[in-house]
Amino acid sequence: MKLLPELTTERLRLSALTEADVPLIVQYAGNNEVARYTANIPHPYVEKDAIFWLNLASEGLKGNNHFIFALRDKETNAFMGGMGLRLHRQFKRAELGFWLAEPFWGKGLTTEATAAVIRFGFGELGLRKITARHILINGASGQVMLKNGMQQEGLLRKEMSRDGQEHDVAVYGLLVEDIETLPAV
Repeated sequence: MKLLPELTTERLRLSALTEADVPLIVQYAGNNEVARYTANIPHPYVEKDAIFWLNLASEGLKGNNHFIFALRDKETNAFMGGMGLRLHRQFKRAELGFWLAEPFWGKGLTTEATAAVIRFGFGELGLRKITARHILINGASGQVMLKNGMQQEGLLRKEMSRDGQEHDVAVYGLLVEDIETLPAV
């Protein structure tokens, strides 16, 4: 089986998800403050949801079309969140998605991890474009994208429904020729 490459930054290690991560995945993703800002994390979040995510990561790696990383503290190896690239190979592009556990918010960790995953996408996967999106009420995710050189390319009005409310979604993109705008990792 193909192995997910390990990426490192100043404070983080991005590596494969493991079964040992399941309890923390359930705890952190089960926090509605995390789930409400995402399109894909259900609430409530239970063990079968975490196992589904681990299987999604495994299948994506086998298919060479979805690379899902656990975000870990570089010193302690503690699980902190997740980040992935879902590839559209025929267009040489991918969509970036991420979430971070609430105890780690506001420290620049997602910005740091995003830079590493973008470099991986352009450098190792040969992508020409990486896109990302966020629910408009989640301005922090938009800041992560902007800090990584992404440009807002559009606004999808009432694109998704969450907790009985319709939400606008902002779409961002970064081209391979713009990689010099990335912060150092």
